[in-house]
Amino acid sequence: MLRQRLRSATSPLAFAARALVALLALGLLWTGAVILLLALNVAEGTVDSISGYRTAFDYFADLGGDDLDGATTRAIMAGAGLAAFLLFGYLALQALPRPYLARQDLELTRDSRGNVTIEPRAIERLAETAAEDQRGVAGASGRYGTDELAVGVAVRHARDVADTLGQVHTAVREALAKHGLPAMAVSVILTGYEPKTKRELN
Repeated sequence: MLRQRLRSATSPLAFAARALVALLALGLLWTGAVILLLALNVAEGTVDSISGYRTAFDYFADLGGDDLDGATTRAIMAGAGLAAFLLFGYLALQALPRPYLARQDLELTRDSRGNVTIEPRAIERLAETAAEDQRGVAGASGRYGTDELAVGVAVRHARDVADTLGQVHTAVREALAKHGLPAMAVSVILTGYEPKTKRELN
């Protein structure tokens, strides 16, 4: 069966988002190391001299409303917070993978007057019709991907499976050539068996 793809964003913004994630991971590792040192009963002064965690904590804990006086200062801080929210939110959205189906229109010709394309379902229907015209085929389903066509076939007689699959493969390729479609990889897959009687299983 044809596999679907998962596209990863490769824009500069995606790399910036990944860099931020890497910095956050490093920060978490550093924090974990500091906590581990404290858990091992290392002196707080020694840990603070290495990381500065207590100094930073005391600084932010002592901040109050009087330290942010003035309309200009408050406006700058509000604008910076809003800008950071929008920037980091946008980077997070760009970093998300975007799934898409491998199916796409097949371009037959292109010139100054335009281009001629055929939809995937038309190619699939052509393959299904060619397969179902073969003796011993109970049903068929097609799936077109990029330069690849998979045809699922349900057969009627177990003893003729190999011959039936070979006939379907040949018929589908001939149908593509007959209708002016480019040659592509054709995979014929046995998807089911519909015996008329139970004896055919023996």
